[in-house]
Amino acid sequence: MNHPAANKTSIASANPTHIEVRGARVHNLRNVNVDIPLGQLVGMCGVSGSGKSSLALGVLYAEGSRRYLEALSTYTRRRMGQAARADVDEVRYVPAALALHQRPNVPGVRSTFGTMSELLNSLRLLFSRVGSHPCPHCGTFAPPSVSVAAEQPITCATCGKAFFGPNAEDLAFNSGGACPTCGGTGTVRRVNEAALVPDESKTINEGAVLPWGSLMWDLMKQVCGEMGVRLDVPFSQLTPEERDIVFHGPAEKKHILYKAKKGDNFAELDFTYYNAVYTVENALAKAKDEKGLARVARFLTEGPCPDCEGTRLSAAARGPLVRGINLAKACEMTLDEAVNWVDGVPESLAEDLRPMAVSICESFQHTARRLLELGLGYLSLDRAGSTLSTGERQRVQLARAVRNRTTGVLYVLDEPSIGLHPANIDGLLGVMRDLLADGNSVVMVDHDTRILAAADYLVEMGPEAGAGGGHVVACGTPAELRADDRSLIGRYLPDSKTKGVANAPAGEATTPNASAASTGASACVAEAPEAAPLSAPAADPMANVRPRCPEGQLFEHGTIHLETSPLHTVHALSVDLPVNRLTAVTGVSGSGKTTLVLEELIPALNSANAGETLPASVRGIDPAGIVRAQLIDATPIGANVRSTVATYCGVLDDLRRAFARTDEAKAAGLRAGAFSYNTGKLRCPTCDGTGQVSLDVQFLPDVDVPCPDCRGRRYSDDADAITWNGHTLAQLMAMSIDEALDACASLKKAHAMLQTLHDLGLGYLTLGEATPALSGGEAQRLKLASEMGKAQDGALFVFDEPTIGLHPRDVRTLLNVFQHLVEQGATVVVIEHDLDFIRNADYVVDMGPGGGQAGGRVVAHGTPAQIAQNPASLTGSYL
Repeated sequence: MNHPAANKTSIASANPTHIEVRGARVHNLRNVNVDIPLGQLVGMCGVSGSGKSSLALGVLYAEGSRRYLEALSTYTRRRMGQAARADVDEVRYVPAALALHQRPNVPGVRSTFGTMSELLNSLRLLFSRVGSHPCPHCGTFAPPSVSVAAEQPITCATCGKAFFGPNAEDLAFNSGGACPTCGGTGTVRRVNEAALVPDESKTINEGAVLPWGSLMWDLMKQVCGEMGVRLDVPFSQLTPEERDIVFHGPAEKKHILYKAKKGDNFAELDFTYYNAVYTVENALAKAKDEKGLARVARFLTEGPCPDCEGTRLSAAARGPLVRGINLAKACEMTLDEAVNWVDGVPESLAEDLRPMAVSICESFQHTARRLLELGLGYLSLDRAGSTLSTGERQRVQLARAVRNRTTGVLYVLDEPSIGLHPANIDGLLGVMRDLLADGNSVVMVDHDTRILAAADYLVEMGPEAGAGGGHVVACGTPAELRADDRSLIGRYLPDSKTKGVANAPAGEATTPNASAASTGASACVAEAPEAAPLSAPAADPMANVRPRCPEGQLFEHGTIHLETSPLHTVHALSVDLPVNRLTAVTGVSGSGKTTLVLEELIPALNSANAGETLPASVRGIDPAGIVRAQLIDATPIGANVRSTVATYCGVLDDLRRAFARTDEAKAAGLRAGAFSYNTGKLRCPTCDGTGQVSLDVQFLPDVDVPCPDCRGRRYSDDADAITWNGHTLAQLMAMSIDEALDACASLKKAHAMLQTLHDLGLGYLTLGEATPALSGGEAQRLKLASEMGKAQDGALFVFDEPTIGLHPRDVRTLLNVFQHLVEQGATVVVIEHDLDFIRNADYVVDMGPGGGQAGGRVVAHGTPAQIAQNPASLTGSYL
């Protein structure tokens, strides 16, 4: 694709107006040539797998960050993660780039919302500088003074002794203020003695004490016998003294006669007794990886630290008071509450301390304002970072980026709308506009049509996914894409006058550089293969995708009735859900959707069906015939590249058996196991079946490249000598699901699974694609594949935001999948923000009205039409 107009503009102008990309071939990009306007909000759109992330992250971000890092010294680069060079002919005028990924790393155990957002920095400084500090000698509180800031001692008015107040680091639970018992984590692990002997009807000889079989040598039973414990009676009949020896006996050395399990050999041994509790504690101390921790975890319970009560802070760090509370109590507040509390701090102090307090409080409020705009006011400052959702972590990242007030930076945002209620979209757009106002450029990959409609410029990739994508289908302003019959997204884009779209008024430029967008649009020529123009878009392409149940018939198959007590910020609730219907649970972030469905509904159903005690927060439940409740979430599948689509869905097992039945395999003595790329003898010996090798290039980043021997196919050349149905196994693994459908037509089970994956909208995935790299929506649908086609009477499926990462066309496909489940007898409950999805549900339960303490109630329930007419529902106002 040529860009004569754009090239002339960039050559003639001293300040380039576009990033010029030429010959991009990252992943499935097909020599893409495109100009990306600078200083504007640019949206990358297209169906899942069309190449939009490859262009935004694999080209723009990779080259922008790499070129910046190359300007640093070799010594510095060796200590920083670096992106490899993108497979592209040329990228010109790309600024230094920062990326906010779709899946930010899950923070460690020491991270909280307060530390991630850096709000806690201001609070610690506030308590250090203007707090009332207790005298370490007599405990009397000294009134706030400038002594701490001046690094001068404070004199106690009661005992007359001098002491120094703590600095900010002394109040940090990751530093000097950590609780000595839990080390600043707020939790402690204890050995659960009940789990050590789960079945007391067994004798010790029969394996009653589980750790002595899994974490310690089996001969510990004999040593226990030498300690005076009977080994041949049921554990329940042991005396209290014997039980105490089992659990807490001393580490005494005993002489035993050990008989091998096989044979008649005996050995005399001196062995130190490890009681059951110490056996677990010793194994925990020696655990070096997740596998080791998993072996020990079943014998442990985790709870709040008894000394700091989960606050993470030492007694000294909890000492200083501001406005009558300590730092631990301040951190228990939600952000909304903390903002109001901080507002009143300066007025509570003496005149000479107010200027310093105002400065610290302004720093806190400036940081908090962005987080509030992004809808995070319901989060408490001590909320563990690992418990934040993907969308919440991404918004914390975004707020931090805006606060830094950079200029001339390219921000690449990967689906920033994840987890956002429509009411929070305006705040997100405001943050991105602020980035532009500071002189930056923003490229966002997203599917949310309201956000895309508010962009200055759109680049649509496609026309299909995988091998059928990688081309620029259309580019221009949202209005130009709505009028372009080649554009798939155009038919779904709302007009800028639609409720809630934060766009400029009609006729006004959305940015000072609006003219550049039109220049870029005229220079952008779609380069996708010729295709028939799309039919004229319907007035509402997402209306009535599936037949919704009439209001009068909603509960004719039964009613799941749930009664709960308060939990977290969710109040006591009484909720009814219709059986054999599609129900959407909606509400703003933090309103209690996840607590209601994942922490109360599913555990209650599973406990009721198992005949077990209901969860503490559940007062009662009527399952209404539901015998199985299953959560299908968006967590990644597999841990490394050895997990592929073919292995996960079982297709590779059928293929290996088919290859083992061929004459060539029989002649070579090869069974099905030989065709495994993980353990079989036909796997490539160079890469051990991973298809790639890692190259250490010293001060440059390690580079993963296709294996030079198997060229990424995972199999050795010997495997090419065996063909089935005209294909080698490596060739089949390189096929997309749609391509493999024809090739595997004679394999009944494999063909049925491939057809199911096609129907789920995953036909573009290759059989050899690594599953950890799949998006959340792809992972959910892949997990769902095994359930399709079965009778689902009595089954309840729960999905947590399944539309994440889905194009509106794919949302239609997903709705048809859920309709199929309902037709098979299933009950489907979906936690969702997508308005088009919600409109197609049979029943809606709307939580709110706000998040955190302002939420936790059912504000409305009924059909989508009833929710839309309910003035109490914020979701309804957007439907």
